[in-house]
Amino acid sequence: MKTLYLDCSMGASGDLLTAALLALFPEREAGLAELNGLGVPGVEFRAGEKEQYGLTGLHVTVLVHGLDEEELASGSESVYSHEHTHEHHHDHDHEHTHSHVHHGLEDIRAILAGLNAPERVKANAAAVYALIAAAESK
Repeated sequence: MKTLYLDCSMGASGDLLTAALLALFPEREAGLAELNGLGVPGVEFRAGEKEQYGLTGLHVTVLVHGLDEEELASGSESVYSHEHTHEHHHDHDHEHTHSHVHHGLEDIRAILAGLNAPERVKANAAAVYALIAAAESK
């Protein structure tokens, strides 16, 4: 068994961590097909090389109902079935509206249960989300 150590002392976003792990696959397309084969509802993973600040590396884009993170953050129209719109008031004269979805722990457990993954993987993922929920409730 091989051991992989990750130094996340400066944090790790999901797309960066996914790209780092995907880069370990000898055949990247096979790894990408595995990710997309999990069956996460409305989610598609794409990967490609990206240059930024003079560095080139693997970049993973996660599309949710066809929208990437920047489009979702900008408040683009969403096709979520449980959409919430929040108005944020600031010290200036206009309002910002953001559309996004909130999933409770039971929603997440249902999504995990429907994934095309081994039961042990689904159970581990559910345990991680339970820990996150417990930490956030404090």
